[in-house]
Amino acid sequence: MKRRWKSLFLALIWVILAVGTSILIILTQPIAPSPAQEPHQTAVIPAPNENASPEAALSAEEIARQQKFIEADKLYLAGDYVAAEKLYRELKQPFTKASQTPQAKAAIADLTQLSPAGKVYWREAEAGIANKMQTRTLVALQLLTEQYPEFIPGQIKYAEVLKEYGDQKKALEILERATTLYPNQADLIKTRVATLAETKKWMEASLAARQFAILNPNDPQAPEFNKLADKHLKRYKSHIRSEVRGNTIANIITGVLGYAVTGSLIGPFSALDSTIMLLQGEESVGEAVAKQAKKQLSVVKDETLSVYVNEIGQKLAKVAGRDEFKYEFFVIPYEELNAFALPGGKIFINAGAIAKTNSEAELAGLLGHELSHVVLSHGFQLVTQGNLIGNLTQYLPLGGTIGQLFALSYSRDMERQADTLGTRLIVASGYAADGLRNLMVTLDKQQKNAPPSWLSSHPGGDERVRYLEEMIITNNYNRYTYEGVARHIEMQAKAKQVIKDKKEQAEKKKRDR
Repeated sequence: MKRRWKSLFLALIWVILAVGTSILIILTQPIAPSPAQEPHQTAVIPAPNENASPEAALSAEEIARQQKFIEADKLYLAGDYVAAEKLYRELKQPFTKASQTPQAKAAIADLTQLSPAGKVYWREAEAGIANKMQTRTLVALQLLTEQYPEFIPGQIKYAEVLKEYGDQKKALEILERATTLYPNQADLIKTRVATLAETKKWMEASLAARQFAILNPNDPQAPEFNKLADKHLKRYKSHIRSEVRGNTIANIITGVLGYAVTGSLIGPFSALDSTIMLLQGEESVGEAVAKQAKKQLSVVKDETLSVYVNEIGQKLAKVAGRDEFKYEFFVIPYEELNAFALPGGKIFINAGAIAKTNSEAELAGLLGHELSHVVLSHGFQLVTQGNLIGNLTQYLPLGGTIGQLFALSYSRDMERQADTLGTRLIVASGYAADGLRNLMVTLDKQQKNAPPSWLSSHPGGDERVRYLEEMIITNNYNRYTYEGVARHIEMQAKAKQVIKDKKEQAEKKKRDR
């Protein structure tokens, strides 16, 4: 009994100490400055090697197709884009899963450019607004935007009226659809940014603004969009820090209760460490987990392979919209077609992803998807919901204590956002727009009794192929551009050797036991 009271007394003292420490942390912890991104030297892309030997298992037809892609890439790199596009078109079949979505018409902003029927819808909407007639207004604007999506003022007005009547969710859906069709319309993007901010989606607002500025550097409003991006990013970080601070005491008390029951001080200390790390931001979380991941997962030392993946990743990161992160890309010696991203820009890719993809554009699609989870802060958002780094123990393939960031349960919305942004990133980086779409097809072809591990944690393969195809068609994204086949074949051989060496080492260890 005395021992029990002694434990409770010590626990009480620890609560007082821990709470005091927590309050001190909260009051004194500065906003961690974002580390400047280190300068990146882009590796020179070597001329495709005509003697690169394709995989022996390929059929004669597949080898011939591969060689044609190599020739098309050579023409593209030489600047003969017309001849390259002609070859790419010969090699690529029309999409099969996309619905009959017509290509988007050129955007218009002048009411006089609308057809007579479109003008009638606009007048009806204005009359409905003037007379405060909700149904009349919304029906007219719905018909206008469905039949004349190219009329940008109609899209903006529809969203504004929906917000006025309290349907912000529908307003965001309308703006998302419209900005997907017309990503370069400044007024439309500005309306979406404002609406996202009003619904406290500050990260999405910041990214939407930043991407417009990056992809339209010559637009006179680009500086304004950069300011908006900074403003909303600051609001997002402030919100996250508030969430973490709000849960600090709860975490400490949880740890203290564990001490009272078990007599172990690990709980309180890990709670404090976790809170400090989260308060420091995404970079600190990613850096801490990546440090242990690199030890546990045996990062590949092959410099050529590492440079290849890093070059693709850095090219995508430059147009991603968040330059406060230090992006790093690591290859690990695992056979599965898989990759995962940690908060703050640390991305790990299996050697099997290089060996099993068909081109640099496909690999860029995979990296673009994972990079999108980083820049959208998906992982960090999920981590802060739990708020304890100690709860992240399942995220890596081998388990252990380095966190669960390998298999984060991203929502369907998060996955779709990463698919959409990932495709935009590869397009902006000069790769064929169907890189991510083709990756999905590759995964589907490789599926036998069970889906590949990357696909199994990313729901709806067929559905995703369809909406990616539709996005490419409606936005007129170019799928007849650089694929990077010859260089990728060379890297495939290296990746396969890495996998083979790892297997041989594992077998040797078994024999030596």
